[in-house]
Amino acid sequence: MRVGVIGAGYWGPNIVRNLHEAPGAEAVAVADLSKERLDVISKRFPAVRVTTDYRELVEDPSIDAICVVTPVRTHRKLAEEAFAAGKHVFVEKPLAHTVSDAEAIVRAADRAKKTLMVGHTFVYNPAVVAVKNILESDGIGRVHYIDSQRVNLGLHQFDINVLWDLGPHDVSIMLYWLNEEPLWVQCTGACYVQPTIEDVVFLQIGFPSGAIAHAHLSWLAPSKLRTMIVIGSQKMVVYDDVQGVEKVKIYDQGVDKLESDELRRSYRAGDIHSPRIPMTEALQVEMRHFIECVRDGKKPRSDGEAGLTVVRVLELAMRSLRSGGARVAYRLDPVRA
Repeated sequence: MRVGVIGAGYWGPNIVRNLHEAPGAEAVAVADLSKERLDVISKRFPAVRVTTDYRELVEDPSIDAICVVTPVRTHRKLAEEAFAAGKHVFVEKPLAHTVSDAEAIVRAADRAKKTLMVGHTFVYNPAVVAVKNILESDGIGRVHYIDSQRVNLGLHQFDINVLWDLGPHDVSIMLYWLNEEPLWVQCTGACYVQPTIEDVVFLQIGFPSGAIAHAHLSWLAPSKLRTMIVIGSQKMVVYDDVQGVEKVKIYDQGVDKLESDELRRSYRAGDIHSPRIPMTEALQVEMRHFIECVRDGKKPRSDGEAGLTVVRVLELAMRSLRSGGARVAYRLDPVRA
């Protein structure tokens, strides 16, 4: 499978590298407006053709698929042109900046009858998949709530706020783990460094099962935290992406009995178990999955509908954020924020 990559910024070279390392595919061309970025690509991958005109990739009949790794506001235009040219398309997260744009991309994929996959890399992370397997095997009982922290000092963006920058990761993981659409969304935050761009937000999502998910997202924190805690009716799971080896821990802790009589309190503090997690790069798994889906006509784990749902949640969160933190009901046709 011959792949063209549009966008050679921070993430683009990683896409190119993993395509070269994956069997059954190769990155044959890269387009970017910056000649300096293209020079970097040429030095690392001498066999890859580079150009400042993305249309050369879209119009090249020898290219089977296009990876769109550009600013989110350009995703719709580039994806629609690629589908119109008969290409399969991989779009980096988030799928689009508005629900209407995301829906347009999904429609374009349907019309072209081509594969659309969204770059929600974390749902291919072996540790995240391990937690998914634990939840599906009823390993912790019914999920009560998920609490997530994704904070660091930077990197501040100038075109999107921290919700749109970091939020797609947490939202995609939560939706993947719980496998249900939300009931409501609520979000608060503040702009401290830039006057109109929130650098800290607190996102809450309610689900039909009764589970609540909370995410603290920030570019203003003294240390890097990438932690998600899942509290179940029987056990608890901690996923810490910063940890080197033991990224997932299962805590056999909880409340067995609790009554009004203070003498009838029974808390359980059992063993802590850390399953073995394969040390495989998530992006490598993701790129190989994209190749497999194109080759075999399979539905991607992070398909267009999954990407669209994440954008719906983020758009509703923006509406809540702009209205002072009001709870917003989730529905399939949210008004554009």
